[in-house]
Amino acid sequence: MFRAGELVKGFKSRTVPRERTALAIWFWEIDRVLLSLIVALMAVGLVAVAAASPVAAIDRSTATITVNSLVYFYRQLMWVGLGLPIMLVISMLPRPQARRFAVIMCFLFVLALLLVPVLGSTVNGAKRWIDLPGFRFQPSEFLKPVYVVTMAWLLSLRGQDQTLPVIPLTGVVTAFVALILMRQPDFGQTVIFAACWGCLLLLSGVSMRFIGTMAGLGLGGLVAMYMFYENGRQRINDFLGIGVDQSVGPDQTDLAYRTITHGGFMGVGPGGGQNKFRLPEAHTDYIFSVIGEEFGLLACIAIAVLYLAIIVRVLLRLLDEEDNFTILAAAGLTTQFGLQAIINMGVNAQIFPSKGMTLPFISYGGSSMLALCIGVGLLLAFTRRNPFMGRHTVVKWSGR
Repeated sequence: MFRAGELVKGFKSRTVPRERTALAIWFWEIDRVLLSLIVALMAVGLVAVAAASPVAAIDRSTATITVNSLVYFYRQLMWVGLGLPIMLVISMLPRPQARRFAVIMCFLFVLALLLVPVLGSTVNGAKRWIDLPGFRFQPSEFLKPVYVVTMAWLLSLRGQDQTLPVIPLTGVVTAFVALILMRQPDFGQTVIFAACWGCLLLLSGVSMRFIGTMAGLGLGGLVAMYMFYENGRQRINDFLGIGVDQSVGPDQTDLAYRTITHGGFMGVGPGGGQNKFRLPEAHTDYIFSVIGEEFGLLACIAIAVLYLAIIVRVLLRLLDEEDNFTILAAAGLTTQFGLQAIINMGVNAQIFPSKGMTLPFISYGGSSMLALCIGVGLLLAFTRRNPFMGRHTVVKWSGR
């Protein structure tokens, strides 16, 4: 039997030093579960782009592949290799620096959005991209995450001074951005911006009467869009089958639905899909249908669950958060991320009209990938937690 004195002597007190490298601090503070889920989504995206790449590489006029069938996979691999370090670097920023970075970037990308009509190029009837030497980017994609953080910062100021006119200010900014987007035209992105603003208003504590008024105005805006906005009206009519010439063949959402259900529950196997060659933009807007055809509906369900796990993980992370800005920013970024995924999957499943929106981290695209990496980097920065508060005494047994 040990004596009390011997038992105490058998333990050595070791004090963990407070000084740690910046990388070590980041490793212990970062939400490693959330980071792992995002990396898993990137890996799924690479597999999906590899499956859809031959469709994008084919010349539809001759039905022959004119370039390397995996060229879009290699390009996506390059974007992932560039975006992942950007995401990790941004996630290392302290919260005040991450907030300042987002506000500055918001201002710059609003300016870039204004330059789209002057410097932009038209693709598929829409003028949304700016061409630079050797690179083309979509300002609205980069604006989404930094807009959310900027609006969250402005609305969080209400906690310091209720008299500040931050709600009208955020409304003016949102309306200004929406007006520019509708001129491109880009109704899908307009919905995302408006929905994120509405979510932030709700979380910031505005009255339900105000929320109801905004919802009524939004519904009125949809009616006005259908009456006066040709592009939006045509998409809704195609979705509802109004005035559609059946001799022309199925529209995009019909083709997507037929593709996603063709593989059944288990899929036809990698590379075995044939319906995907009838899809427009199979590697971007309709990549979810390609996954359904080749890997089955079970794979689609697994991807939906993965998105849900990311959203739930962030919300659980915010349960014990007390900083109002952090709650607004993280919840807003999660809303933007989740809503974009829901809209894309809903379009592929013929639940929503065609929106021209990518599936986060899965669809091909440089602007989409880099913008999402910036957004998730900010999200990781805002959800960091420090498990080491001061000096910790660790007891270690070294007895005989």
